[in-house]
Amino acid sequence: MIALRYTLFAVLSTAVNIAFQYISFLIYSGFLALYVAMFVGTVAGLVLKYVLDKKYIFFHTPKSKKDDGKKFFLYSLMGIFTTFIFWGFEIGFDLAFEDEGAKYLGAVIGLSIGYIVKYYLDKRFVFKD
Repeated sequence: MIALRYTLFAVLSTAVNIAFQYISFLIYSGFLALYVAMFVGTVAGLVLKYVLDKKYIFFHTPKSKKDDGKKFFLYSLMGIFTTFIFWGFEIGFDLAFEDEGAKYLGAVIGLSIGYIVKYYLDKRFVFKD
């Protein structure tokens, strides 16, 4: 059941990430637009995924706002490595293929790999108690 929920939340977070990237491109298409969009999408997906994972995957109830902040910091820290996977795929697909949608395909592949790795990092280092 947890695997199904985690997969559903990963799909939802990926959709939010891609949607925010798309919106970012509509608003800004100038210098380094891809990187701005990736950052915006990453932040949107991160916040949503943290809330869902904390409550429905790891069943963590923060003891205080400080505890919640600490968990979010650790959660974000674990996400740095997986974000490099995601961004690497998205940038690679954007550079390798001339199709406008290629970057999104790369993002989906990178996010899928990253979320699998992130589950184990979060389980071991973030929500270990």
